[in-house]
Amino acid sequence: MLGSQVFLPFKIMKNRWLLLLAAFLISSAVLAGNQQESQNECLEGNAKWCGDCIRKSASCGWCMSPNFTGKGEANSARCNYVSNLLERGCPKDKIENPRGSTTVEKGDKLSSRKTGEKFQLKNIVQISPQAVRLKLRSGEPQKINLTFRRAEDYPIDVYYLLDLSYSMNDDLQNLKHLGTELQKSMKNITSDLQIGFGSFVDKTVMPYISTTPKKLKNPCGSPFENDCTSPFSYRNVLPLTNNGSKFNELVRSLKISGNLDSPEGGFDAIMQAVVCEDKIKWRNVTRLLVFSTDAGFHFAGDGKLGGIVLPNDGHCHLNNEGFYTKSDYFDYPSVAHLIQKLSEKNIQPIFAVTREIKYVYEALSDLIPKSAVGELSSNSSNVIQLIKSAYHALTSEVILEHSKVPDGITLHYKSYCKGGDVHTGDDGRKCSNIQIGDEVKFEIEVTTSDCPNKGKEVSLVIKPLGFNEKVVVNLEFICECDCHKHGEQNSLDCHHGNGTLECGACRCHSGRIGRNCECSSDEVNSDDIEASCKRDNTSTVVCSNRGDCVCGECVCYQREESKEVVSGKLCECDNFSCDRHGGEICGGKGTCECSKCVCIANYTGSACDCSLNTATCLAANNKTCNNKGVCKCGVCHCNDSKYQGQTCEVCPTCPGACEEHKDCVQCKQFQTGPKAKDCDQVCLLKVEQVDFHEQFQGQQKCKAKDENNCWFFFTFNKDDGTVKVLKEPGTSTIRYPIFYLFLFLALCVLVVRIGNTLCCAATECPTEPNVLAIIAGVVIGIVFIGLALLIIWKLLMTIHDRREFAKFEKERTNAKWDSADNPIYKSAVTTVVNPKYEGK
Repeated sequence: MLGSQVFLPFKIMKNRWLLLLAAFLISSAVLAGNQQESQNECLEGNAKWCGDCIRKSASCGWCMSPNFTGKGEANSARCNYVSNLLERGCPKDKIENPRGSTTVEKGDKLSSRKTGEKFQLKNIVQISPQAVRLKLRSGEPQKINLTFRRAEDYPIDVYYLLDLSYSMNDDLQNLKHLGTELQKSMKNITSDLQIGFGSFVDKTVMPYISTTPKKLKNPCGSPFENDCTSPFSYRNVLPLTNNGSKFNELVRSLKISGNLDSPEGGFDAIMQAVVCEDKIKWRNVTRLLVFSTDAGFHFAGDGKLGGIVLPNDGHCHLNNEGFYTKSDYFDYPSVAHLIQKLSEKNIQPIFAVTREIKYVYEALSDLIPKSAVGELSSNSSNVIQLIKSAYHALTSEVILEHSKVPDGITLHYKSYCKGGDVHTGDDGRKCSNIQIGDEVKFEIEVTTSDCPNKGKEVSLVIKPLGFNEKVVVNLEFICECDCHKHGEQNSLDCHHGNGTLECGACRCHSGRIGRNCECSSDEVNSDDIEASCKRDNTSTVVCSNRGDCVCGECVCYQREESKEVVSGKLCECDNFSCDRHGGEICGGKGTCECSKCVCIANYTGSACDCSLNTATCLAANNKTCNNKGVCKCGVCHCNDSKYQGQTCEVCPTCPGACEEHKDCVQCKQFQTGPKAKDCDQVCLLKVEQVDFHEQFQGQQKCKAKDENNCWFFFTFNKDDGTVKVLKEPGTSTIRYPIFYLFLFLALCVLVVRIGNTLCCAATECPTEPNVLAIIAGVVIGIVFIGLALLIIWKLLMTIHDRREFAKFEKERTNAKWDSADNPIYKSAVTTVVNPKYEGK
């Protein structure tokens, strides 16, 4: 039995938790359902045709069953979540819900070279697949999976672009054997290397060069007349070739030149070397452009100093001798223009520069993807090692880029790199530290919104920067439903054949209007039709946006919830938009008519939330709100703010019966108090003494304190005017003056002891505190604390002095004194040596 009593509260608590959990789950489900309905993206926007519907979201379907919509229901009701359409009875085979797809059109396998085997360039495959076709529906992503693997013995083209200003004279001398030495050094990387050479100085106008005849002929000065050539902008000295000896021969024949300002025209040279593919003879292989200089560069806008205002056109302007002929006509290219052309032509620049300007080209390299910067020695003796290091750094990183895509198409990259590293976002486009034979994978998610490019097919190119291969992605857009192609012309469902039944909805012939083409625009002007369906001439809203204007009359839409009805001449009324109370329309105490609550008897208010019944306002004395307030909607509203309670029965600040009868009870029962002399005359109450443990029912309990600080208890019954007084006192309450309260806070230990002594007194009234003991305790406490502080201070000073004395003794013992005479002291003895005396 005891066990049952012990576990009963736990059982009750467990049941309460289960009920709360069930209520939470039910409310969550209801809220989720309401939220799903209120955020139904398919219903938003009122899609009138199937194509409009499927472009709204990948979750939307269109019911093309002719009888799906009810009377007055708009065609937009056909567009909904597929699950909702099925619930409404639309057959599954009548739901148009096209899906996107991904198809590989060309997927050659990656190259795998056997030992000793030599690949032809056309047979090398480093990325797969090579062509993909995507069918895209708005909001439905499609994925492309790409695999990349670096091929062994891949061909390389290296074009060396050298600054031929006078300061690079010693560098030119060291490059005279570069061709053959570079071929030997790169032999273990590739067996198919081509090298070329170009040189540059600057634009041949002031202020970049001196235009005096003498300086135009020999810009280097008198000591170098035979080793200096006229200034020029850019010259393609040697197109790409595998003949290293010819490279050396042509470099030996070159002469330096000169200009006036420090920045050079290197950007002009890079642009021409990049865009003149046929002149340079670039192959579709790994392309490296080595740019060597010891100075900065001019860029777009600097040409205005020489009167050149036309922007660089990015086209090839080399003559048969390899000279750039439009140098004085077009401005220098911008950095962005160079980046675009380098990426377009798949060329990777290597900036081989001296230490003094390395920081400039490092900043430039940060802007150019797949570029490298190397520090060139003062005479270019380390150029071969620099090229090899830069090549390994560039080719060990794969960065994917894509061509420009139409608005509304987004691509998201995800990379699976070496060592299991996975990257997303901008880092998902690249993988680093890839060696020959390493394989990495990329996942590209393509998403479209609405219908880009007017629904026409478009192609984009995805390629790894610095490599000659690419992936062609053909994009088809699902902008219309298949049923759009198979419309039933002159369908009887469209008012006797006045339209084409397309995906279950009528597309009216010319001259016919209405949801089912039931109106003739010749008989009724379409403007007049809409005018009669509007509230007034200034309104643009037709049928309150809740119905169709059919031949001049509003046909209100039907709601998915059958109990909800839209009505009225202009569909302005409904039975579901009224105010709610307690989660119910009109609080469940009325009906919603034209968006206003019509309440049942005894209820009023905008949500029928105000009860006219005053029973809840009756006090115990059967008076409404104790005559202290007004009953409104079943709740008492007290006239005075000092009255509180359900029926204004509580008044905390009023004197009350306790205060009113305290003196009479005291004089009648104890013959004390202010009314003791004339108690019988002024106090007509009947006082009755009762036992302390007696229970009082329906009476007001009071307690009061007499002039001796003694408590006495009594109860007052308002019906018969009887006052009952307890025989025994309650807990005595000792009130100390404020002076003793401060002593209590200062010396809590002493006061607690005194308090314990006083609280245990047997008398009903408190005894006076022992003032002498309190004062003695305070004095003793102060003296004790002072002595304790003095002893602590003396102890600390003694310890400090002993430490200082020990430190002094240690220093005195370790001191070593040097023996020396007083520098002021002069001896009294003077020794004189006779120079003629020879020790005889």
